[in-house]
Amino acid sequence: MEQPTKARAGRPEGDDAGRHATARVCAPRAPVLEEPGEPGPAWPLPSLALLAVTAVVLLGAALWHLALVFLSIAPPSPVQRRYAHAIEAHVNPEFIQDWQLFAPQPLQANVRVEARVRTAEGSGARRTGRWTSLTAQDIAGVRHSPLPSHAHQNLLRRAWGLYRDTHDQREAPTGARGVLAAEYLKRIALGRLAHDAHGARITALQVRSRAVPVPPPHWSDRAPVRNTPHRTLPWWPVTDDDHRGL
Repeated sequence: MEQPTKARAGRPEGDDAGRHATARVCAPRAPVLEEPGEPGPAWPLPSLALLAVTAVVLLGAALWHLALVFLSIAPPSPVQRRYAHAIEAHVNPEFIQDWQLFAPQPLQANVRVEARVRTAEGSGARRTGRWTSLTAQDIAGVRHSPLPSHAHQNLLRRAWGLYRDTHDQREAPTGARGVLAAEYLKRIALGRLAHDAHGARITALQVRSRAVPVPPPHWSDRAPVRNTPHRTLPWWPVTDDDHRGL
């Protein structure tokens, strides 16, 4: 009689062996941890050089701009006088400033600009209107307004300052800008006072300035201003061309 074959130690027989083989085949493999790769390629040298040059140029332009704007509002100095042309060419008109650093003396008088018109009616009668404070109109437009307009704040003030700086005491223009300054001030006043004509034809316009002293504070030792300059300009004739565009 044949002896039954003994199962080898440690190895399953029959169906158990098949199930174990299938389990070994279907069992998921453990993930293989990949080693970290090499770092990516660095920026090429030409790109780094271009970025460095761009940063230096932008920084230099910013410093140059800040320096010229600072010199334009700083008190007079030898550096400012030496580079006055370069400063004015860079700052005006885009970056012009209306204030000064370390102002030695604040304004000691409020300047009010007033104007009046002369009209002619159809019958030939002439009438001279009353003085109207154009500055008071601007103050009324700014007061209690959360967003005051640039025109109410600076238009008339800058126009009068330009006229004053370009005319002598005899009201004669000191250069080509003086003629333009007079026309500019004339058109501003004419546009403000057109309603005062009440339909009559405006034949002439006159402008004057009145300065009201500002008293010093109680703790100041500055003497109060007694005499302030008043200036009355001659009558300017008004033609139909002056009304164009108003």
